Amino acid sequence: MIPHFQPPARTLLGPGPSDVAPSVSRALAAPTLGHLDPRLFACMDELRGALRDVFGTQNPATFLISGTGTAGMEAVLANLIEPGEVVLVPVHGYFGARVAEIAGRCGAEVVRVDGEWGRASDVAKARAALGAKKPALVAVVHAETSTGVRQELAPWRDLAREHGALFVADTVTSLGCIPVDADANGLDGAWSCTQKGLSCASGMSPVTFSPRAVERVRSRQRKVQSFYLDLGLLLDYWDGAHAYHHTISSNLLYGVHEALRLVHEEGLAKRFERTALVSKAACAGFEALGLKLLVPQGERLPELLAVSIPEGIDDARIRTRLLRDFDIEIGGGLGVFKGKLWRVGLMGHGATRRNVLTLLAALRACLETEGYKASGDGVAAAEAVFGAR
Repeated sequence: MIPHFQPPARTLLGPGPSDVAPSVSRALAAPTLGHLDPRLFACMDELRGALRDVFGTQNPATFLISGTGTAGMEAVLANLIEPGEVVLVPVHGYFGARVAEIAGRCGAEVVRVDGEWGRASDVAKARAALGAKKPALVAVVHAETSTGVRQELAPWRDLAREHGALFVADTVTSLGCIPVDADANGLDGAWSCTQKGLSCASGMSPVTFSPRAVERVRSRQRKVQSFYLDLGLLLDYWDGAHAYHHTISSNLLYGVHEALRLVHEEGLAKRFERTALVSKAACAGFEALGLKLLVPQGERLPELLAVSIPEGIDDARIRTRLLRDFDIEIGGGLGVFKGKLWRVGLMGHGATRRNVLTLLAALRACLETEGYKASGDGVAAAEAVFGAR
């Protein structure tokens, strides 16, 4: 006999997933509808409008891919890349490398421009790396989940426009936390996820395609190599005809619908302001403890902080103790920063004063068991930021 599984109640302060709001959890448990039910189509229409607001776009082709953020990444790239085309990808972290990898699998000639992990990419370096090559697509990571770097989009938009290229971005860790402003930033495509800034369960990927991008897909010389991620087939399902394509999860759609309702109830500007305040307090707390932040303030994401692990402190022991003794999850480093960084997520429903203060107190307690001497009071430093609001 298989016993009932009862997961523990955790506070999720890693790079994702983030804490799910109670009303979103209730929505996920609502009665299942069929994927061709008219009531589900009504829910989907409302979702699309709400997603446009969060992306900052008027694009009609804004919807949800069934799959996590990587499915969204692959959908945008597979639809917009034809074999042999030049694709420019600046890489300053783990997920920039993933974009380059998928672009290569789509048959692109990838011009990969590697930069320092923990710093934003240099558009001048990318321009020089292109030389005489003419890219069909420029693909950047707006919010690099592996390092907490924020990449400004406007300079890359301008570079793409110089070459008549499409411009796309990974907004997995930015959507719902900081402005994406897809239309203002000239994005022809973007993908995200539902388990970070939107604070829903994982399993769906919001995407948006500009009219120019949709036209590029419709004029392809070869069919999109993926049937499941083919934009034309997906739009045939999401648009008025609602032609069968796959069995979408109605329950996940309910959850995203409620998560977006909460976003709009709070207001995007207030949500961004809350995230920034909570992040500022957390940074003050980490610095008071004597911990260093990897990314300079001007390039730092407020929703994902990369904290350098002090010399002599074992990464796994601290994260295990946080989970075991305090039910708090934070993330470790990826790639070159494995064992060297903690990644702290302050996203969506989890970006709260309570979570910041609880984490700072718990982290200090864990560090002291390893012989680390904090240089100050992290909780008091964070409280001072909240109090000065």
